[in-house]
Amino acid sequence: MKKWLPSNLMWLSLTIFIGSLLSQSSYAQTHSSTGALYSYGNSGYAVQNIQSRLAYIGYFSGQPTGYFGWQTYWAVKDFQYAFGLHSDGIVGPLTMTALNKATTNWTNPPTQHSTAQAAPTTASSPMDFGGFSANDITLMSHVVYGEARNQPFEGQVAVAAVILNRYHSSKFPHSISAIIYQPGAFTSISNGQAWRGTNSTTTSAVMDAIHGWDPTHGALYYWNPATATSNWVWNQPVKLQIGNHVFAQ
Repeated sequence: MKKWLPSNLMWLSLTIFIGSLLSQSSYAQTHSSTGALYSYGNSGYAVQNIQSRLAYIGYFSGQPTGYFGWQTYWAVKDFQYAFGLHSDGIVGPLTMTALNKATTNWTNPPTQHSTAQAAPTTASSPMDFGGFSANDITLMSHVVYGEARNQPFEGQVAVAAVILNRYHSSKFPHSISAIIYQPGAFTSISNGQAWRGTNSTTTSAVMDAIHGWDPTHGALYYWNPATATSNWVWNQPVKLQIGNHVFAQ
């Protein structure tokens, strides 16, 4: 019988992840002596300014709203990565300085405080999570926790990427839950390790994979060479290794 995740547990990891971003931002803006930081959940003209600058150099699409949502978070991470900064999706002094330098010809639009929006009331809608539901995010986060919590962050993203690669492959069901609960697909589901918990890091790894980071370059399978007992997996062409896992097409 399949084990379904209780509803309160399904939201726990997502709440932890979003809560950690909000609390980090609140703490930074209250206590930082090096300048304000802006992250997921913030709103106001300063956020609109950031969005406008990112749009000016092609990292943000659409109308700046003044609300720091997932689109802004991903735009900031992409900008940070491209400019050699720590890619955490938070606009601190270093990121703001780099953004200002990259947009020296940008013209500051008139103040439009009325455009700053409050946080969406449907934060769990699929649109907010790259087309996937909060339940999908939570399930993937639990699998990443059960399969790769002791692996480097790139290895955690890689496990999430494999799930998404299967989602987009005609060889697998077009449903996150169906992929995860497919018999024998994930050891952590079979042995219960996936239900031992989750955290903001594994959820962040899932979100980065959804955003398009695939360290495996399209792999559909992975396993730990030191513990794998299936002869079938060794017939798959290994593409690369990340941490303790090898990945195959």
